[in-house]
Amino acid sequence: MNEKAYEANFDGLVGPTHNYAGLSLGNVASLNNARNHSSPKQAAKQGLQKMKALHDLGMVQGVLAPQERPDISALRRLGFTGSDAEVMQSAASKAPEIYRAVCSASSMWTANAATVSPSADAADGRVHFTPANLTNKYHRSLEPSTTGRILQAMFANNQYFAHHQHLPDNDHFGDEGAANHTRICSDYAKNGVELFVYGRYAFDSSKPAPQRFPARQTLEASQAIARLHGLTDANAVFLQQNPAVIDQGVFHNDVIAVGNRNVLFFHEHAFLNKQQGLQEIQRKFGDASPLHFIEVADNQVSVADAISTYLFNTQLINLPNDDMVIIAPTECQEHAGVYRYLTELCQQNTPIKEVKYFDVKQSMQNGGGPACLRLRVVLNEQERAAVNPAVLMSEQLFVTLNNWVDKHYRDRLTEADLADPQLLIESRTALDELTQILKLGSVYNFQR
Repeated sequence: MNEKAYEANFDGLVGPTHNYAGLSLGNVASLNNARNHSSPKQAAKQGLQKMKALHDLGMVQGVLAPQERPDISALRRLGFTGSDAEVMQSAASKAPEIYRAVCSASSMWTANAATVSPSADAADGRVHFTPANLTNKYHRSLEPSTTGRILQAMFANNQYFAHHQHLPDNDHFGDEGAANHTRICSDYAKNGVELFVYGRYAFDSSKPAPQRFPARQTLEASQAIARLHGLTDANAVFLQQNPAVIDQGVFHNDVIAVGNRNVLFFHEHAFLNKQQGLQEIQRKFGDASPLHFIEVADNQVSVADAISTYLFNTQLINLPNDDMVIIAPTECQEHAGVYRYLTELCQQNTPIKEVKYFDVKQSMQNGGGPACLRLRVVLNEQERAAVNPAVLMSEQLFVTLNNWVDKHYRDRLTEADLADPQLLIESRTALDELTQILKLGSVYNFQR
């Protein structure tokens, strides 16, 4: 098979109500910045600049639309009544914690949008999508239905794409999407090994689990997704995240490990039963091409420094010339120890040749680095041609979306602003226009 395949990155477009509500227990950066004022316009433009930069590097880059926020239908389901403005103001005054949750900007982190398996791995030869149910956090559990509709509008051709309903809305099947999933392969077009990292066993409380912070991904959820996607024992590995690092604030595997092609880049404390897991990956990967396990020792970079800089919440990508590059936040550049480690890494005998630094501070302050901002979708030539072309980054789309942000987004948003009925009108007007730009149809509840 000489077919060419690409790893496309679909980044979440930051929504008009981007704010810091500190909603995410276990996410240290999110909690530390709670209640600070945010800049939706700046956040959206930072995200667009990163998308455009990857497009300019020759990558296939797409855009994933944000969720509708505040989520008025969620408030009505909780008993708030009246006009939309009355629902907003009643919830904001009587249940401010709930109201902050339904205004969350968290859909920008599209690594949690879904788990995606390429056609080369799936039994039926299609690309499979399962939206994450995100049951562990109320503000994120509002996302999966809309996410599913957006993904179906982006990848609409049933010949090439298979869409599954999100897993049951229950903690036993807690699923946080691609943030706990990575794929190791010799070539994007060839059969790979899909690594599912879970935090706990849902049906066996005798097994190891974190004590301080919740484990958001269960083994049972990961196994269910592997079944839905037509994977076999030969191309799926299930590895438990180290409960001790979850308790230090490593809420997803992509905060402590990242993989791409024939490289798994991880901290020495990332996994439980590490040696056994790495041996299983190696065995299933085979010996046809070299596999690189790049393990960062704790005395090189501590877990705390990995979290504060998001060293592992970086994108590991192959450029069109096949050089492997790390896309890192500027926080990695500003930390002497992490910067030194990355500089030395590029001089070692591994596929990683360069680090490119990006300013994504609006996302970092809310608890997500470059890897959080993107959903990876491996596509062969035919599948790429079947993607809705309006969602793929281009010179024109970059200009159009920047103009759209300038027209609709506020420069500054405080918690008090979230209860302004005008914000809902602005947000819906913006999203209605966005669905026309991206040719998505009626994906939002207010449009249906």
